[in-house]
Amino acid sequence: MRKHASILAATLAAVLSSTAAMAENKTPEKKPAAEAASSQPVNDTWITTKVKSSLLADESVSGTKIDVDTVDGVVFLTGTAKNQAQVEHAKKIAAGIEGVGKVDASKLVVSAN
Repeated sequence: MRKHASILAATLAAVLSSTAAMAENKTPEKKPAAEAASSQPVNDTWITTKVKSSLLADESVSGTKIDVDTVDGVVFLTGTAKNQAQVEHAKKIAAGIEGVGKVDASKLVVSAN
């Protein structure tokens, strides 16, 4: 019985050491930078940040008065705009961001001022 346990232990040790050696020798396959970037999923936080910064950078939209939230690729614009043209422009900016599936601006209203 001891002989079988010794053989089993030796076999197990050999298997474990060969598996470890194979793991050490295996180098991960590297993808080109362009391919790696395109395979990354665009998440809601990234979309929200990109839309908000794009609105703030655009001089024809009151980006400070527009809030942005994203849920499952749907961008929700809320707040106020000076006129309907700004609402439409904000929707166009948001829709042009990678990963945006839909833009809901139903709560982005034209201010009375």
